[in-house]
Amino acid sequence: MNKNLIKDIEYIYPSISFDDLVSNFNMLNDFEDRYSYIIELGQKLPILPDFIKTDQYKVEGCMSQVWMIKGNFKSFNDRFAFAADSDSSIVKGLIFVLATIYTGKKITELSDINEVSHLEELGLQDRLSVNRRNGFAAMIDKIRRKQWIYFFLILLNLFNIWLILS
Repeated sequence: MNKNLIKDIEYIYPSISFDDLVSNFNMLNDFEDRYSYIIELGQKLPILPDFIKTDQYKVEGCMSQVWMIKGNFKSFNDRFAFAADSDSSIVKGLIFVLATIYTGKKITELSDINEVSHLEELGLQDRLSVNRRNGFAAMIDKIRRKQWIYFFLILLNLFNIWLILS
């Protein structure tokens, strides 16, 4: 795949923070309103180019079709960002929720995030079906794999420095 095409992908930079999202959810009285709001959030995702919608970027473990590509937050190589899309409106909204949790965080801190507590703050832990929770977990798993790649690259660089100095 052409690296210039990947470089030009528009990553998700949420217009609100997770705390603002919680405040907005708390203003909604019933789950149907929250469900509609999640769908509305999903409509704010940037369009993911069709060349990313391949098996290489597919999130395994989701009932819906979900594609995700990980990158760096703006010009910070140690900060996380991602682009994603789904064929499901509600999953698109959950992708936006994940973006409010993860985007801009240091890659080394991704495994410290407690997504269950975030779902609880939004009141979604008992409202999502088992399939949606499994899909949510699969997206989280894909996000966290970036952290291990980052650690591997650091170790590889340290090894190369050691070889040069030896």
